Amino acid sequence: MGRAARVLLSRRALLLATFGAAFALSRPVDAWARDGSKPPPPLMLAEVYRRGMPLDDYWVSEKYDGVRGYWDGMQLWTRGGEPIAAPPWFTAPLPPIPLDGELWAGRGRFAHTVSTVRSQTPVDAAWREIRFMVFDLPAASGDFTARLGTLRKLLPVTDATWLFAVPQQRATTHEALQALLDKTVRMGGEGLMLHRGASPCRSERNADLLKVKPFDDADARVVAHIGGRGKHAGRLGALMVEMPDGKRFKLGSGFSDAERENPPAIGAWVSYRYNGTNPSGLPRFARFLRVRDDMNS
Repeated sequence: MGRAARVLLSRRALLLATFGAAFALSRPVDAWARDGSKPPPPLMLAEVYRRGMPLDDYWVSEKYDGVRGYWDGMQLWTRGGEPIAAPPWFTAPLPPIPLDGELWAGRGRFAHTVSTVRSQTPVDAAWREIRFMVFDLPAASGDFTARLGTLRKLLPVTDATWLFAVPQQRATTHEALQALLDKTVRMGGEGLMLHRGASPCRSERNADLLKVKPFDDADARVVAHIGGRGKHAGRLGALMVEMPDGKRFKLGSGFSDAERENPPAIGAWVSYRYNGTNPSGLPRFARFLRVRDDMNS
């Protein structure tokens, strides 16, 4: 091993030792559930970017179409608080500190990611295609810019070629943001994320974290199946879904024939696209996007 490599490893070991000690004093690894019966991990959730929002102090990165993954230092968890059965070789090289990121198999491969992550019997070949794209260190001190600096010193890890720090750049103007969004979508990406540099790590939904997409989307829980008519007679016509605020509406477009024959189960969470909202707060022109397997038990 060369001198430069030894220095890099020594610095990383010192960083881990310093950060690990601070973490142990401020927040125990098992501060929340390991048995699925307690609250989900303390994650920061995004609001939606709108034109006119100030972009001062924001960092921008690609929005990865995968499954949110939270590493608490010992175990991987989904956003909903379910343990992820990753192969031991995948988690063994991860640092013993909390990491917040996205488990991702590449653009346009959401179905592969979900099926791999949700399986209780890990398949090595499938997991070899998964990358852990880390965008935050939830237990590190300082604001996001400071945490990003720490993350860049911590990663990459030589023994974990599937572990990456998410590339971040400074946001500038709305026009530049839209140009980057268009380029990302043309290349098969889902959208962008904005993270305010001065933001602390708070386990709540707020404007310190914003998603930038070519359409609005949201999640709702299925509460009923409504039978179809005409060409859809004998199969699903629409889902009755309930938004987190309790409002309900019919979601009747965007389904494939196979999805109408075998619709999402009652109680399942689904994502839908829409174009703004009515005065009542209900989405306009809502259409089914996909089942949120990463949110469903």
